Amino acid sequence: MQSVCQGRCVKLDVVSDRIESLRSVVETLAGKPAPADPEESLFESGLLDSFMLVDLVAAIESKFKIKVPDADLNPRKFDSLTRIDSYLSQL
Repeated sequence: MQSVCQGRCVKLDVVSDRIESLRSVVETLAGKPAPADPEESLFESGLLDSFMLVDLVAAIESKFKIKVPDADLNPRKFDSLTRIDSYLSQL
């Protein structure tokens, strides 16, 4: 079967269960809804600030029963739900 999209295919975003769990963690921590777009920056959107990074990582560690090394406490790795999901998939 041949594809007929000819460069106009739309990528369907499939939101993983883990991203939905991360959304819940972030919303609980922030006390307000997370961005609908899982790639939107949690920090640039104003939902979280740099002071909340440690609390975010602690909540993620608790929820997913993992340990994030101190060397990985970098806002860039936890900037969006998608980035956090990608980081967790590498552990």
